[in-house]
Amino acid sequence: MAFKSGFVAVIGKPNVGKSSLLNRLVGEKVSIISPKAQTTRNRIQGIYTTETEQIIFIDTPGIHKPKNELGNVMNKFAIGSLDAIDLVLFVVDASAKKGAGDDFILEELRKSKVPTILVLNKVDLVEDKEKLKENVDSYKEAFNFVGGLTISASNGHNIDLLIDKVKDQLDEGPMYYPE
Repeated sequence: MAFKSGFVAVIGKPNVGKSSLLNRLVGEKVSIISPKAQTTRNRIQGIYTTETEQIIFIDTPGIHKPKNELGNVMNKFAIGSLDAIDLVLFVVDASAKKGAGDDFILEELRKSKVPTILVLNKVDLVEDKEKLKENVDSYKEAFNFVGGLTISASNGHNIDLLIDKVKDQLDEGPMYYPE
């Protein structure tokens, strides 16, 4: 079996669970988690390595409508991380409707042409499954995703399935970092 590897950007609005997801994917706390928006200010890498693949996940600052120069810089940083990326995980809050901020990110993803998986996080907080279906449909109508699924970064729901979907999108490649 061929060894697969790639760089995967974790992108989304502030407080959708990007850092929690990165920590869950790599199995240790590599990214700060806080209810305070904009806690992540730099790109943070987490490396997932097995005998058959190495996935470098890159946690990005939340993309938002900037209110100051720091916000502008953080947005540029997050959007700039799409250069040389093999795949994007677009993380959204499953309990919230798609809004203008999501549309802005989707437009940037359209420009980048990077394959993107829709990740609806916090599904454990969703009580109305019909609203969840409406949310999923609104995203699918807005963008051509290569896949999508609901997860809970906090309790691990569907994380193994997400890793499998990521692996399916990666090409053969080298081990970039030592085990």
